[in-house]
Amino acid sequence: MARSIILYDLKDKEVDVLVIGGGITGAGIALDAASRGLSTALVDMQDFAAGTSSRSTKLVHGGLRYLKQFEVKMVSEVGKERAIVYENGPHVTTPEWMLLPIYKGGTFGKYTTSMGLRVYDFLAGVKKSERRKMLDASTTLEKEPLLKKEGLKGSGYYVEYRTDDARLTIEVIKKAVEFGARAVNYTKAVDFLFENKKINGVKVVDQLTGKAFNLYAKKIVNATGPWVDFVRRYDLSRNGKTLKLTKGVHIVIDQKRFPLKQAIYYDTPDNRMVFAIPRDGKTYVGTTDTFYEDDLANPLITNSDRDYLLQTINHMFPTIQITSEDIESSWSGLRPLIHEEGKHPSEISRKDEIWVSDSGLITIAGGKLTGYRKMAETVVDLIGSSLKKEIGKKIPSCRTKRIAISGGDIHDLDRFIEEQVSHAQKFGLTKEEVRILAKQYGTNLEKVFSILEENSHLNKYQLPKNLFGALIYCIEHEMVVKPSDFFIRRTGALYFNLNQVEQSKEKVLNFMSNYYKWSLKETELNKKELEQQLKNAKTSY
Repeated sequence: MARSIILYDLKDKEVDVLVIGGGITGAGIALDAASRGLSTALVDMQDFAAGTSSRSTKLVHGGLRYLKQFEVKMVSEVGKERAIVYENGPHVTTPEWMLLPIYKGGTFGKYTTSMGLRVYDFLAGVKKSERRKMLDASTTLEKEPLLKKEGLKGSGYYVEYRTDDARLTIEVIKKAVEFGARAVNYTKAVDFLFENKKINGVKVVDQLTGKAFNLYAKKIVNATGPWVDFVRRYDLSRNGKTLKLTKGVHIVIDQKRFPLKQAIYYDTPDNRMVFAIPRDGKTYVGTTDTFYEDDLANPLITNSDRDYLLQTINHMFPTIQITSEDIESSWSGLRPLIHEEGKHPSEISRKDEIWVSDSGLITIAGGKLTGYRKMAETVVDLIGSSLKKEIGKKIPSCRTKRIAISGGDIHDLDRFIEEQVSHAQKFGLTKEEVRILAKQYGTNLEKVFSILEENSHLNKYQLPKNLFGALIYCIEHEMVVKPSDFFIRRTGALYFNLNQVEQSKEKVLNFMSNYYKWSLKETELNKKELEQQLKNAKTSY
């Protein structure tokens, strides 16, 4: 509700740092900068996390496969960051034991897997309770009976962390706002402003109203992921490396059809690696890795993408024989990688790089979701040393290692959920509904309960109470302005609970239309956009 007020307050005023891009990288930079006392603003032309940061494999993982490419420093840094991401947001990140099956003639041998995981434990500083175990074939099949038995020699067993990538991003942005940052979605940077050939501001256009504003900043960061090179076109002194985009595809299957008990990281007949992960009654599988050059905002799944993943599933889990008709939903995301001539998509390094153009524009590209906090620290350190030289302003060192993100101040999630269940009885919520809400909103669940208590008179649309409370909370505290924001990036329902979306989409649309006082035209546009997103999610079958 405060979008226009925030933009008006920022208009023609100078902040210390302006971040373009509201994915996990931009969110991390905004939090780091704001927590060090820098006045900070963040804009995104779409919704927060609408690009890569809602379309990943949804793992905060340490990059085990990068050991094969001898990227030891990356494995060490990213591996250690996994635990920090988890500790700062335990409601949106969960430890997940991962099974790495070893087959005769496969990518990984028993000895190399054992040594690789041991080195991984050492480099990543894995705590004792989560260190790797080596399992024989029979124990492996006990863990996951659906695995192919032929040629199975055993497995490695180690911990990764499963996350909700979009919710992680939103919670980081909300924490930045708690520290004074101002963040606005659907606000597109359309040009840079210059003074003496140095960038000192950005012209932005509110995508909902069409109004243009000039925003000024001492330092401007381009953290737009797949759009990095596009934004750099506005920079008169464009230089540095370019991006190469690769596409990753994921498909979702109901557990009644694919009853996977255990998360699996398996190699394919063409020597790639794919994840199969159980989540809330579904199993999702991904990812692919192919070069991509089409529509950045809507990367779609092709028949060959779909068929490739189905072949890998049926090769590794031969008794279930999944077909395209079994796919409930899907998503596709883009990885912005630093271009390396002549390399296959899966061989290009996932490391991040930062460069500063002659105009002063700071660009960050590449990197992994897991390393977002460290990437942000590096960018803000760079900003700090630059501000010290230019205006004598000294900023404190990074604090985010020990800052819980919004909703993340929880020491024991299971205990927290149990405590909230009794509180939720008066609203008629089930334990499962409370569990899902707690994993989405953490300690902010108490605000959801307050909303249910204070706004029951508004629920004339007869929305389920858990959905009703979440919707108002997301409108009032998470800048949801479209139904697709709510169903995709605030709840993940469009990927993992399509039935809920189908059953409640008209009610949510009508509620939002009334709440925001949309015209008939605005209501119809939002309805069409949601229907298109539903269609995109179903393109796999």
